[in-house]
Amino acid sequence: MPTIRILPDRVANQIAAGEVIERPAAVVKELVENSLDAGATRIEVEFRDGGRAYIRVEDNGAGMTRDDALLSLERHATSKIAEAADLDRLATFGFRGEALPSIASVSRCELQTRSPGEEAGTEILVNGGKFVHVRDCGRPVGTRLVVSHLFNSVPARRKFLKSDATESAHIIHCVRLYALACPQAAFTLIEDGRAIFRSPECATTAERVAEVFGRQTAASLLAVEAVETGLRLRGLIGRPGVGRATRHEMITFVNQRPVDSRTLSYALIESYHESIPKGRYPLAFLFLEIDPAAVDVNVHPAKREVRFRNEAQVRAFVIRAVLAQLREGSAPMIAAAASEGGAKKEPAPGASPVPAAMAPPAESRIAAPFPVYRPLVPPVLPTAAAGAIAPTPDSLTQGAERNLKTGWRYVGLAHGVFALFETDAGLVLLDRRAAHERVWYERLRTLFAAGPAGIQRLLLPVPVELDAIASALLLDRLAFFNAHGFEIVEFGRNFFRVEGVPEWMEPANAESFLRDLLGALREGLLTAKDLDLARDELARLAAVRAVRMPEGVSEAEMHALVTQLFSCRQPLTNPAGRPTYIELSHGELARRFQK
Repeated sequence: MPTIRILPDRVANQIAAGEVIERPAAVVKELVENSLDAGATRIEVEFRDGGRAYIRVEDNGAGMTRDDALLSLERHATSKIAEAADLDRLATFGFRGEALPSIASVSRCELQTRSPGEEAGTEILVNGGKFVHVRDCGRPVGTRLVVSHLFNSVPARRKFLKSDATESAHIIHCVRLYALACPQAAFTLIEDGRAIFRSPECATTAERVAEVFGRQTAASLLAVEAVETGLRLRGLIGRPGVGRATRHEMITFVNQRPVDSRTLSYALIESYHESIPKGRYPLAFLFLEIDPAAVDVNVHPAKREVRFRNEAQVRAFVIRAVLAQLREGSAPMIAAAASEGGAKKEPAPGASPVPAAMAPPAESRIAAPFPVYRPLVPPVLPTAAAGAIAPTPDSLTQGAERNLKTGWRYVGLAHGVFALFETDAGLVLLDRRAAHERVWYERLRTLFAAGPAGIQRLLLPVPVELDAIASALLLDRLAFFNAHGFEIVEFGRNFFRVEGVPEWMEPANAESFLRDLLGALREGLLTAKDLDLARDELARLAAVRAVRMPEGVSEAEMHALVTQLFSCRQPLTNPAGRPTYIELSHGELARRFQK
């Protein structure tokens, strides 16, 4: 058996770096935290090639003396805690003392710093964990750290990094989080020599959200603030009906620390259960303040996750606070709906009005953030796509006759969604929405593969303001979108105009669908490496938006839908894999009724 021995400091630092420094964004995170802990009011972050070639973080904080600068490069050296009890009263972002030595062990790291009481600054150069030099330098009060050739000393780690675009997106997202956490500090972010954003000192979180995420996003938010014993919640949440396709804009902070918290995330999702459609996520920037002793921030190597001592209390508090604000925010919508419909129809006695954005989508009233359901075959699409049959009276009759021959006899609708058919073998329940989505998905796949999609130009272009990450993603895939029915043009920094949409799309939904596409890009979908996969994903997303289900439907129309469904290559499921119909045999029915 090998002899047990103590690892050299350099090896121990590289092992620690494997936990703390998993990608370039982790370097930026640790250095920005150090700057904020040093009291900086101005922070500038610059990076190149996704951060693997060059990262610079410079601040005007307190700086360090030469002795402190040397100590900062030793493991477990920190000025932020002195004993275990300090973890219960943390008021800083960092506390472990592992960041700088871990970074220096896997890169070329140059540290320049000066404290207010010194005439000259200190410059320290460390390459792969080895000190190269320590000398005086001239610089203003504050600290400047340059990290280059990241993971050169451990080349195996470089193989696990993603593309430059992906690593850049992580860095941008990281800096945005800390810019939100500390609006009193001015932030500048520079990528490959181009300024991503410059945000001056802001008096409120709302101002910082407008600076970083765009004024369109900020305008769709409601302020929330609530206080209970030992808990305070403040921040901004999306109005009822405003949702996103991904969780990327559900941003939570605990005592100013950006965290991923299942407790807070699920509380938000549950609060919006009746305010946005299932499968979409709320837009939120929430700050929870809690007694530091009631939260454990030391449960994750990279400090991304926290654990609350009383999870149920925190969850219930957040739900109450968010629901109260959502009800208050929906009051003007209720009043507007009442004033519009009062002359036409008086509400039934005892009925509680429901805001339009919170009501289920109907043919006559559909809120913009909801998926839009259109007729099965609009005239703008070629009727030959995916073997579809146009909804002419003749085709409806033929569909009914064909289904009668196969033994499917239409009985009626259940809950407006499920069509019931009687067959010789038993009963069939058809999910109308799932069937429509399958037909539309295959039709759109055929349409996309046939060549450039048709465009309906808009009389009034739709302005769309995006955050820096979404803007970069859109610019990278602009040619793909424009080749598949959109006409999108750049109209300034992080600002675009939608001048045309695909023929199958409702123009009013251009902005929300575009944001859904960008959400899919952030999830790694719509990849540029495989055009077929990208078209497939686009068709999946579009199929949901292209469907519209009228409340009333005739027997002939239902038989035509069944005919079109069984003309598809995969009629048994919708694009997401859910069944389009289920069969109940005579034997199953007899068993259920215990016959």
